[in-house]
Amino acid sequence: MSRDNLPSGPRVERPDIPEYGVPATLAGALPWSWARERLESALEYWVATTRPDGRPHLMPLWVAWVDEAAWFEGGLQTRWARNLELNPACAIGIDDGIESVIVEGIAERVTERDRGQVKRLVAGYEKYVAARDYRVDPANWTTGGLWRVRPTVAFGWIRYPDDATRWRFG
Repeated sequence: MSRDNLPSGPRVERPDIPEYGVPATLAGALPWSWARERLESALEYWVATTRPDGRPHLMPLWVAWVDEAAWFEGGLQTRWARNLELNPACAIGIDDGIESVIVEGIAERVTERDRGQVKRLVAGYEKYVAARDYRVDPANWTTGGLWRVRPTVAFGWIRYPDDATRWRFG
């Protein structure tokens, strides 16, 4: 799916946290394009999942933001992958506490990909070649796992609480 064929974008809102001074109006709210840019360019992300007993699990992963979704790869026996198999709800945040973006969504393991999608994913992972000397190999997605998280809600800010923004998808 090309960016041109994507939905028009999420609904922009303010988080409902009255005691923190988040403005009630949308004046000064951040556009989704701002969040997308950070999601596409970030190198480190934190992925939060839930263990079978309900305890949280947080792990840094490398992510490609492609087709308005977070994509990440890894072994099927990792704790986070086993958690997602049982409870696909998760949260993903970029490793930046100043210009923060956090995405919540439902993870799905992707086992079938078309050629265009693979090309876009490889391009999305290109940021790791120079930065981390890592080149993604789509062959690993057959033996390991490839996961996609489409956002249901996202949050972002630069000057909290003045520009704190919530985006709702779907």
